[in-house]
Amino acid sequence: MTSGLGSLAVSMDGLTDLWDRLLGAQPDPPPLLVLITGLVALTVVLTRLPWRIGRNAITIAHEGGHALAALLTGRRLQGIRLHSDTSGLTLSAGRPTGPGMVFTLLAGYLAPSLIGLAGAWVLGGNRITLLLWVAVALLLAMLVMIRNVFGIVSIVVTTAVVLGVSWMASPQVQAAFAYTGVWFLLLGGVRPVGELQTLRRRGQLPQSDADQLAWLTRVPGLVWVGLFGAINLIALLAGAALLTGPILSTASLPG
Repeated sequence: MTSGLGSLAVSMDGLTDLWDRLLGAQPDPPPLLVLITGLVALTVVLTRLPWRIGRNAITIAHEGGHALAALLTGRRLQGIRLHSDTSGLTLSAGRPTGPGMVFTLLAGYLAPSLIGLAGAWVLGGNRITLLLWVAVALLLAMLVMIRNVFGIVSIVVTTAVVLGVSWMASPQVQAAFAYTGVWFLLLGGVRPVGELQTLRRRGQLPQSDADQLAWLTRVPGLVWVGLFGAINLIALLAGAALLTGPILSTASLPG
């Protein structure tokens, strides 16, 4: 009996430690780390080959946005496909018109930037481990709906990397990883909007989200592209303010 109670106490202590690790605040990251991770993310977004690789993360967020919006509006999510050319497809069943379909189409290009903004808010409270574990939970939830091999591999690899960093890495490495990821979502959410309009102008993407929204609402596709860009730029500015706010406040202190 005593042994059983002892084991239970050890288990409860372990659960408490895990809970504290998840919800506890980590130390403030060095200001230089925040700036360097932002520059690294910007370099990836602006450089051809790194962007070609990193864009897969943007696609995961994009399709995840479609999927979440479909569920929230009562549509039946049928599956998600991620492709090696960094494109993706989310299928849902329901009315082909109406607010639910509009919201589902609208969510894709906004999702990376809005997720990045939410991540910046969490990092503002120094909940770095919490951010990483929430990312793991979202990736695992998305994995259930993936319907092709490349998509499964992409989600599994991404989940393994995030989980490995959150579980085994030092606080400094966790901070560098988390800040780079959030900066990348904020910055990387803007570039696809420009790419979208370039492809539309060339007539290479006639069934884009913007064009489907134009068909549903009778509002020109260019207006929707402009809306994507405006919201994502606002999210970038707000996210950057959250990430760099502590640095600026420290720099403004006298002495």
